[in-house]
Amino acid sequence: MRWGNPRRGKLGPFGGPFSGCCDGARGLAATGREAGFGMSLDEIRKQIDAIDLRLVELMNERARLAVEIGRLKREAGQNAAYAPEREREVLERVASASAGPLEEATLRAIWKELMSGSLALEMPAKVMYLGPEGSFSHLAALEKFGRSVDLAAVRDIASVFDGVSRGLADYGIVPVENTTGGAVRDTMECFLGVQGPVKICAEMAMPVHQNLLGKTADLAKVMKVYSKPQVFDQCRGWLSQNLAHADQVAVDSTAEAALLAAKVEGTSAIASRMAAELYGLAVLAQAIEDNPQNQTRFLVLGRENPKPTGRDKTCLLFSTAHRKSWEYYFFVDIEGHRDDEPLRKALEEAKVHTRELRVLGSFPVMVSAG
Repeated sequence: MRWGNPRRGKLGPFGGPFSGCCDGARGLAATGREAGFGMSLDEIRKQIDAIDLRLVELMNERARLAVEIGRLKREAGQNAAYAPEREREVLERVASASAGPLEEATLRAIWKELMSGSLALEMPAKVMYLGPEGSFSHLAALEKFGRSVDLAAVRDIASVFDGVSRGLADYGIVPVENTTGGAVRDTMECFLGVQGPVKICAEMAMPVHQNLLGKTADLAKVMKVYSKPQVFDQCRGWLSQNLAHADQVAVDSTAEAALLAAKVEGTSAIASRMAAELYGLAVLAQAIEDNPQNQTRFLVLGRENPKPTGRDKTCLLFSTAHRKSWEYYFFVDIEGHRDDEPLRKALEEAKVHTRELRVLGSFPVMVSAG
């Protein structure tokens, strides 16, 4: 079996009310602009303390409305609290409402945690990812869903698909492609054989910086390096220059690599800084990836179809006529939502020219990192 190269575009929303907070936010912003002129340090801090108290009031007011949304959804028989289209709408509105000085990325990070708390209040959600803790999939799950949801680490990517399919998790997050290593084969294989109502409902792209972790700073004493095969590909140049003498041992995740390096003398791992903190390792060398713009695109799996937003993307899996023993499958992103009439007609026509064509999901185009 061979995989066709995915059509590459840019690598690469949570429910919850936003109305009711805007007027207060504008008032707070005006207070902040006026603050600081001719006041002492203590006076400025008192103003900040007063603003903090008002922010707490507004956030709890927002949370109470989120609880009411959850109640209404349950009464309507809706099982999913996470709404990708709503997440993008809220984040874009927050970004456009700001006149600074906070950076857009800072505001999005704050609101994502706020929406994570709202999601937990509406309908507690469980999200599966490729573990152990400290893996890049773990970091992606934290960035996408925040710290208020129930994050569950599993052994392999297939278990993420299986957990979502069986209803053991509400959502899953899996890597699909990297700017250096290309498509993630394990994820592609799972899409080919997935059973049940698993759909792609969102996407995200995350900068990935690889770090050499270990317990000894003397690289000459490092005889083995643990990591994923894709990570070795991303760091090939650095490894050939600095650790050519060490054996490269492939494992299922970067977090597992860090766990092994913490236990086995004379070894190191290539993993995240978070993994170093979790497993008591030192960062021996940071950002050792050959491409400084290294990114990984992740897909969010669920069982619901996001609604059209007018700026959507659809993922397709299709196969073509094959020769001899080869069978070709292609994973393609196209613009539009499967429910858009022009795309619906195009897909019907495309089926005539393929052996198999499946829509893996339609979802909002990801929000830019700013």
